Amino acid sequence: MKFVKSIVAAGLVVMATPSFAADITGAGSTFIFPVLSKWADAYKKDSGSGVNYQSIGSGAGIKQIEANTVTFGATDAPLKSDQLQKDGLAQWPMIMGAIVPVVNLEGVKAGDLVLDGPTLANIFLGKITKWDDAAIKKLNPKAKLPSEAISVVHRADGSGTTFNFTDYLSKVSPDWKSKIGSGTAVEWPIGVGAKGNEGVAGNIAQAKNSIGYVEYAYAKQNKLTYTALVNKAGKTIQPTNEAFQAAASNADWTNAPGYYLILTDQPGDKSWPIVASTFILLHKDGTDKAASKEALKFFKFAFDKGAKSAEELDYIPMPDSVVKQIEKTWAADVKS
Repeated sequence: MKFVKSIVAAGLVVMATPSFAADITGAGSTFIFPVLSKWADAYKKDSGSGVNYQSIGSGAGIKQIEANTVTFGATDAPLKSDQLQKDGLAQWPMIMGAIVPVVNLEGVKAGDLVLDGPTLANIFLGKITKWDDAAIKKLNPKAKLPSEAISVVHRADGSGTTFNFTDYLSKVSPDWKSKIGSGTAVEWPIGVGAKGNEGVAGNIAQAKNSIGYVEYAYAKQNKLTYTALVNKAGKTIQPTNEAFQAAASNADWTNAPGYYLILTDQPGDKSWPIVASTFILLHKDGTDKAASKEALKFFKFAFDKGAKSAEELDYIPMPDSVVKQIEKTWAADVKS
């Protein structure tokens, strides 16, 4: 609820399904919602045009843009070139951010608990069932860990956050890769499902001895206890803007067809292991040209003037060179 109140305080009306009123319609990723809402508020004041965005998960956003019921979709699970071509869609990365494990453990403060990839995978596989398991104790020799059952919370909806989280687990755990794999929705072996990053954050805040995963802005807004992680280089890393930037710096967008690029488990001593992008989907030849044109104005405004608000929420703005590349994509591909 703290997160929802913070959005209302920003002057936006948030319903049970978070949305903000007016002229451009969009749906999808809950990952991008905290910063998108700030951009929309600023754009409304600047231009008089509003954005009506439903924070309903990447899977639902993809379905809505494919069905042509919204002007744009937003997804943290990018579509491959063949699907973009089939559906007549343009795709580009709008923002980068990080996914963090979050826990509710008495006496444990944010960043105190350390986990590595294999241990995290084994918790979500149900192999590690108690907080004082030997694998967790080995990573946290000085911590007072309760001999309590671990309550796992995961996404119940089609989710790009889940796509990136399970992609990471597949890279660090052969067992996870063979049994569960990655996707916007997977067959979770254990746990309770919740809708959206909002739902997972709310569940973790209320359930003692729980663990889940959310986009970092939700952890920050809700004052949740995030964990540290051991990265690909074997270094224990806290979720900081520096660590997110270090991972994102590996991105090579120029050689990614349709901008399809996954940023989990990047190399580098300072890299946070679970960094992701949110991608915008827009019809190349949409039925409402005026809406498409206004949407591109909004996204240009966000690129030009939204970096500061993005950084305040610990997102990573797209580099200027990539923004120029994206604007060329708009000029070449989108009829508006």
